[in-house]
Amino acid sequence: MKFKNPQTLQQIASILNIDFVGDKNFEILGINEIHVVEKGDIVFVDHPKYYDKALNSAATTILINKKVTCPEGKSLLISNDPFRDFNKITKHFNPFIASEVSISESAIIGEGTVIQPNVFIGNNVTIGKNCVIHPNVAIYDNSIIGNNVTIHANTVLGADAFYYKNRTTGFDKLISGGRVVLEDNVDLGASCTIDKGVTGDTTIKEGTKIDNQVHVGHDTVIGKKCLIASQTGIAGCVIIEDEVTIWGQVGTNSGITIGKGAVILGQTGVTKSVAGGKSYFGTPISESREKLKEMAEIKRFFKDRKNS
Repeated sequence: MKFKNPQTLQQIASILNIDFVGDKNFEILGINEIHVVEKGDIVFVDHPKYYDKALNSAATTILINKKVTCPEGKSLLISNDPFRDFNKITKHFNPFIASEVSISESAIIGEGTVIQPNVFIGNNVTIGKNCVIHPNVAIYDNSIIGNNVTIHANTVLGADAFYYKNRTTGFDKLISGGRVVLEDNVDLGASCTIDKGVTGDTTIKEGTKIDNQVHVGHDTVIGKKCLIASQTGIAGCVIIEDEVTIWGQVGTNSGITIGKGAVILGQTGVTKSVAGGKSYFGTPISESREKLKEMAEIKRFFKDRKNS
């Protein structure tokens, strides 16, 4: 999430009422999670296991719960609760603004686009030309939709990420400040749910077609010309490269990559990253040819045992 205007280290520290290490005029351009940080971003870290990863990341300001040596060319924000203060930054620069109308006045809707009854379109949404948005679709704030996109009934774009911190008092939610981006010629079936990014974008690229009742988690990127069948659940921070086919009732772990042109057969659990250009099946996942051989061997084993 980028700020509308650059901030200084001192300005951010004042908003949070915390100490800092570095030049008070050090420039800060936004906040991001560790997997998408860039120069100018703040990243938060609250566990020693991940200190080095955060300090050595592309982020140039680290919101951290311990005074450590500041890497050259970077700055630190010292907080007793980085998770809480990361949420404070999101709420300060991207506050939730309740809508009082079904289609926000700030929404931009392209020529030839059809909006069916009972559609909700939030603040600062952009929809391209010649789209069809069917009844009861909800498009949350800041979503971006390209040209020639079809979205079927009851689909939701931009719900919050499923991201919580377990505290003694209960689960504390990480506030989502990202977006959903659909590129040109994307089709979404009925009752799909596409969560927005925590700080970045959940993106579905050009020409991809998604069946009914598919869930896409936060910050996931789905490539061009993919086919994803019904009842598939894709976790957060997944990268699905171009021309991947995923059949029904597939589930994935978070943070994995499915390579270009891969085919994931139905009811597979994608427990790890897999290379492109191959077919996969089963849980734990393996190449479908090998998995089918394994299943045949097991069947033969029990048949022989029964007959012995």
